[in-house]
Amino acid sequence: MNQLEGKIAIVTGASRLKGIGAAICRELVKNGCHIFFTYWTEYDKSMPWSMESTEPARLKEELAEAGVKVSCMELDLTRFDTLKQFIDKVSEDVGAPDFLINNATYSTNNDYSNLTAEELDRHYKVNIGATTLLSSEFAKRFKKKVGGRIVNLTSGQFQGPMPGELAYATTKGAVDALTITLAAEVAPLGITVNAVNPGPTDTGWITEELKRYLEPMFPFGRLGDPSDVAKTIKFLVSDDASWITGQIINSEGGFKR
Repeated sequence: MNQLEGKIAIVTGASRLKGIGAAICRELVKNGCHIFFTYWTEYDKSMPWSMESTEPARLKEELAEAGVKVSCMELDLTRFDTLKQFIDKVSEDVGAPDFLINNATYSTNNDYSNLTAEELDRHYKVNIGATTLLSSEFAKRFKKKVGGRIVNLTSGQFQGPMPGELAYATTKGAVDALTITLAAEVAPLGITVNAVNPGPTDTGWITEELKRYLEPMFPFGRLGDPSDVAKTIKFLVSDDASWITGQIINSEGGFKR
């Protein structure tokens, strides 16, 4: 029997068809989950990889072809005052959620010499502020007593330094601390909390030059694919992972920095 059949998942940050968020949605839908995903086109359009405005609608249409309930909305995660209403909408559109996948992230290059308070605040609000508050709201509303799952996306900040990404490394590193403590707090509610570090993943941002530099660091001779992390998350939300909580899983194909 499919363990995920009929479960309801929230996936944040699924703006781009090539992204990790979209891959997570596809994997969960393939296994019978109903999905509510968020996106924020303003951010992705400002990045070098950019995106097409139609991508979220195309993803929704693709997912719905599996015969599950699918809904989505554009959500600015820096607006903390809207997060409770967001969870309300999830329940109205697809039902009370079983899983929360905190995939959305904010990342720009900076170091000690050019970091500003404004840029640090943007990283904080999305990477740790929204992740913490959404997780808290999810936990407060979870009444099913068993099978609740929160999965956070991190990036291996404690695997080694990330020069040139000071704000990103600082705020995503805090996600690891959140994961460990929140897991202990919400276990009595029937919720597990884990984080996944997928390592360098080819979602369209990696140039050919960077790809040639990174590939020798992977013993399998290739970069991570979005489907790799999606399958890890599928396992973590399943009943088979009910005894796994408070863990930071470095699922990065043996990547050596």
